Amino acid sequence: MAEKVAFKQSLNLFDGTMIVAGSMIGSGIFIVASDMTRQVGSAGWLVALWVITGLMTVFAAVTYGELSSMFPKAGGQYVYLKEAYNPMLGFLYGWSFFSVIQTGTIAAVGVAFSKFAGYFIPVLTMDERNLLFDFGFVRIFPAQLVSIALIIFLTYVNTRGVKDGKIIQTVFTIVKLFSLFGLILFGLLMAAKADIWNANWATGFDMKFTTPVTDAAGVKRGWSAFQAPGSMMVALGLISAAMVGSVFSSVAWENVTFIAGEIKNPKRNVGMSLFLGTLVVTVVYLLANLMYLAVLPMIPPASGSALAYTPEVAAPNIAFAVQDRVATAAASSIFGHYGAAIIAVMIMISTFGCNNGLILSGARVYYTMAKDNLFLPQAGTLNKNAVPQWALWAQCIWASALCLSGQYGVLLDYVVFITVVFYILTIVGVFRLRRSRPDAERPYKAFGYPVIPIIYLLMAGTLGIGLLYEKTFTSLLGLVIVIIGVPIYYYYARKARNAPGGSTGS
Repeated sequence: MAEKVAFKQSLNLFDGTMIVAGSMIGSGIFIVASDMTRQVGSAGWLVALWVITGLMTVFAAVTYGELSSMFPKAGGQYVYLKEAYNPMLGFLYGWSFFSVIQTGTIAAVGVAFSKFAGYFIPVLTMDERNLLFDFGFVRIFPAQLVSIALIIFLTYVNTRGVKDGKIIQTVFTIVKLFSLFGLILFGLLMAAKADIWNANWATGFDMKFTTPVTDAAGVKRGWSAFQAPGSMMVALGLISAAMVGSVFSSVAWENVTFIAGEIKNPKRNVGMSLFLGTLVVTVVYLLANLMYLAVLPMIPPASGSALAYTPEVAAPNIAFAVQDRVATAAASSIFGHYGAAIIAVMIMISTFGCNNGLILSGARVYYTMAKDNLFLPQAGTLNKNAVPQWALWAQCIWASALCLSGQYGVLLDYVVFITVVFYILTIVGVFRLRRSRPDAERPYKAFGYPVIPIIYLLMAGTLGIGLLYEKTFTSLLGLVIVIIGVPIYYYYARKARNAPGGSTGS
């Protein structure tokens, strides 16, 4: 039986900022530029999408700061939605958070860790030659087992107390920031080539896209030549599909709100952590993509009219980097083979630290839900180290199961659409609370209110519409996952009402 203990406020502003930055910088910035380029086909649009994503992220973060100052307790976004709307909407977020948002992100980052480990250990490459078991509905590769082992290890570390998790988070975030800045600096100063830069920017904002080429058996063998979108709606769909990568790379900043109960002076430090962390990461992401454009062609040289591109034989480029490892291709151009190996290690460190932040913070949501009688009661207990151990292991088990999909891109599609929907609802919640609780204490008020929140809602709403158009199946499946939570909520709510003194929170 766990002892009756409470969360310890042992994290300061720097720790909070490291959690924001460390949770955001995982695998995406090193991979997604390939798919984004295949979707939009021009340097102008590639950079523009990162700028748009950065603005959306910072705008959302400074708006969340108001909510974090009003409700400085564990649970973060779950608490905000519950207070702004009702317990059911809070539960639907928590349910989606457990079923796909947080666990899916943990799984995707775990898969990415194995993907870059494959640079050194070929057996970790997701290749038919490395298939271990084929059960029909699921296929097992060594890379998936490594991803699961990583998640189990980090979960165990975080059951030992927030101090151990904090140390890992701070150290690994500093290392990843220095490695990224180093890659950017050397790339822009030492390896930038005027001919490559000029050729890439000659594409301007001329949007084009490409699609996979498959053989008679349906196996992907290459990529079709670029072609222009035929309508405005198709263009919006391509932009939205491309932004899946940049948005996924920029989510998880809200993780610091989940651990507000363990942050010193949370009314101030949570909001400041959100702003500082998202601003730093936004700048780093933009510089990284400018560096890619300075050292790598967007497409294989002199192949613009080819019918199919095969990354394995093409010269290093952004759109068709082998296994989408753009950062590795860029590092090879800058440092040669050994430099690429060093960067691959840094990327593994980045994904390792990112998953630590996700695992550390995510379990606090299930803990708060359990305290509101809206999750399994065991999740509402703390172990002797003052951490929700049971919730950590439940999260670990489901994230490990999602790793078995092995599909990085599919996991991104599920995560991004649902995440954007709940971001929108949370920002709208600021307006609702201003109207329903005008006299509530607000140590910090949303910067630029109401203009900045409205701009965010317009941008995020447009992205959501585009995703529904371009990625209809996975977007609707995400909504189905949310809807499945409705009967589950009523089950818990009825059970709580029937219990002596039971309730589902305010």
